[in-house]
Amino acid sequence: MSSFAIAGVLVLKFALPLLILRYPFQASLANYVLDTVDGDVLMPLGLAAATYQTWDKAADWVTYVAMFFAGRRWEIRRTITVLFAFRSVGQLLYFATGNDLFFFFFPNFLEPLFLIYSFLRFRDERTAHERYRRHWLLVWSIVVVYKMWNEWNIHVAEIDLSEFFFG
Repeated sequence: MSSFAIAGVLVLKFALPLLILRYPFQASLANYVLDTVDGDVLMPLGLAAATYQTWDKAADWVTYVAMFFAGRRWEIRRTITVLFAFRSVGQLLYFATGNDLFFFFFPNFLEPLFLIYSFLRFRDERTAHERYRRHWLLVWSIVVVYKMWNEWNIHVAEIDLSEFFFG
C-alpha cells in the first residue's frame, strides 16, 4: 500500500506542474502546497530521504519549466526567463555535485514571483501588470526576503521547517 501511495504522490508532483500552463495561479498554488508537505508524507511512507531529495528536485525543475513557458506570454517574460535560468544553474550544480548549498546561492525567486504575478492576473488580467509595476518594491521585498529566509533555513541551517513549526 505504501509503495502505491508513494508512486501516487510522485506522479502528482510531476503532473500538477503541467496544469500551470492552463491555470497558472491555481496550479502553482496547489503545487506550492504539495511541495511544502510532500516530504512529510513520502518519508513516513518509507521513501528514503536521499531518494526523496532527488525526486523532489527533479519535480521542482519541471515546475520551473512550466512557469517559464506560462510566463513567456506575460509582460514580465524577461524577468521570468532570467530567474528560470538563474535557478536552473543552481539545479544543475546540485545534480552535478549533490551539494544543496547551491540552492542558497541560486535562490528560487521564480516561484514566489510567479505566484504573486499569476495571482494579480487571476484577479484581473487587464490591470495585473500595472498593479505589479505600481507595487514592484513590495512584491520584490516579499520575494527576496521570503526566499532568502527559506533557502537559508533549509540549505544552510538545515532546519526542517515542518518539524520546527508543527513538531
